[in-house]
Amino acid sequence: MNNLADRIYDACDRHFDEIVAIRRRIHRNPEVGFEVHATAALAAEALDKLGIAVTSGTGGTGVVGDLAIPGAIKRIALRADMDALPIQEETGAPYKSRIDGRAHACGHDVHTAMLIGAARVLRECEDALTSNIRFIFQPSEEQLPGGAIGMISDHVLDGVDEIYGIHVWPTLPTGSFGLCPGAFMARSDSFTIEILGRGGHGAMPHFTTDPILIGSHFVTMLQSLISRKIDPLEPAAVSVTQFHGGTSFNVIPPSVTISGTVRTLQEPLRNFIREQMETMMAGIASAHGADYTFSYTDGYPVTFNHATCTDKARETALRLVDPQQVVFPHPPVLGGEDFSYYSEIVPACFLFLGAARHEEAEKGPFCHDPRFDVDERCIRYGMAMHAGLALEIYRRGTQCDG
Repeated sequence: MNNLADRIYDACDRHFDEIVAIRRRIHRNPEVGFEVHATAALAAEALDKLGIAVTSGTGGTGVVGDLAIPGAIKRIALRADMDALPIQEETGAPYKSRIDGRAHACGHDVHTAMLIGAARVLRECEDALTSNIRFIFQPSEEQLPGGAIGMISDHVLDGVDEIYGIHVWPTLPTGSFGLCPGAFMARSDSFTIEILGRGGHGAMPHFTTDPILIGSHFVTMLQSLISRKIDPLEPAAVSVTQFHGGTSFNVIPPSVTISGTVRTLQEPLRNFIREQMETMMAGIASAHGADYTFSYTDGYPVTFNHATCTDKARETALRLVDPQQVVFPHPPVLGGEDFSYYSEIVPACFLFLGAARHEEAEKGPFCHDPRFDVDERCIRYGMAMHAGLALEIYRRGTQCDG
């Protein structure tokens, strides 16, 4: 009898340096949206070399690998996203992006590399597998409408009984996992408001209907929406992230455009916030004699972790690391994830992988920061978690036939 967790880690350690090299290769050559051709080709080639059946072009540029186990009637899916962000990297790392205006500032390079690593581990541990395994490499998680919808339309969930996803998380130290049952990540909606006033000379504001002043009142009033109209114990955020208007220091513009995001975990609250925002805008515009347009765009749904899958992921984590390294329940977060579309269809769990050095946890740059990077030692634990979920070590104790 062999300890299966030790066997997983032995395989992870043998492949670690090569998987880090793959991560750095992807990091140096970031691709955004659905234009992840080189990254997808790398993933497809890695699976093909392992003798895993590969389907390319799923959902546009996604890659799917199927490891079939004779006699297995269950299929477990493991998902990684491949796309980068359209921002300029500022890490100064020796493997930093070679492409101006593009960077892997959210860790998807790590996600792709560690799923390739997990495929290697599972090939070595194939004798212990009792389920078929589907490896999903998805494009365009960062950009609406997201790549998951196309993957699902191309039948990536056909025959799948459970699906799991892992995201590096810089507020948790390397070697730890964060899991949350139920609503884990938020619905990520967006809004755009155009305020239509009357422009004129900056020295004669009484002849204008100043949209900058009106917009400023609206932005200020929005702050009271969360703090005074919503239960303080109810997670929600409304953030204005863009305010555009004007072309000259001495001209009051005829219009301004304001954009931002709304994050919620409950559908009734989301509907309430949307209604209140437009009510506020209508009142402010009317008071100043202006017009407006209000556009509200539905974002990714809430990422919901099913109880059974979350329990399995937690038990798997407890087989792989010490109990103090398993944060359960991790608080819900208001970031959005298109993994949510998978969790609407099949039982699912999305979890966080600690990616900060212990002294940097909660202090280093967060995801989407141009300075964001990970402690690459986290890759070992991400590979092990993917493999442990596929091997279902949670229900075997620590022993298996080897």
